Amino acid sequence: MARPVAKKNKCSRGYQNPISRKKSQSITESGLRNYSLYINRVLKEVVPHRSISSHTLDVINNMINNIFERISTEAYNIMNLRNRRTLTPEDIQKAVYLLLPGKLAKYAVAFGSEAVHRYVNSYAPCTS
Repeated sequence: MARPVAKKNKCSRGYQNPISRKKSQSITESGLRNYSLYINRVLKEVVPHRSISSHTLDVINNMINNIFERISTEAYNIMNLRNRRTLTPEDIQKAVYLLLPGKLAKYAVAFGSEAVHRYVNSYAPCTS
């Protein structure tokens, strides 16, 4: 005689109900990222004894989201002008040069390229 097998209602990561999962704290209701944690970390690294008000933090966060939106829109336009369907690093660099003034664009591209290079090299496949 076969025993009845009760199936467990499993969702990913062990939650019983998908509704019970919490939303990610890094995404606000409007879909924009929240960089408050990173802004505080950089501030503490540069000036350890200073703090920043929540209003100022919101202003800087909005500025970062605004610049990100502008750069991504301009890079998308450049990609379309070149009749391509893939966004390349060159498109992003050209967008940064178009939107940011002189030395700021130069430093942004240099630091961005270095960060991407370090990221790619940190995930090199292991040969063992």
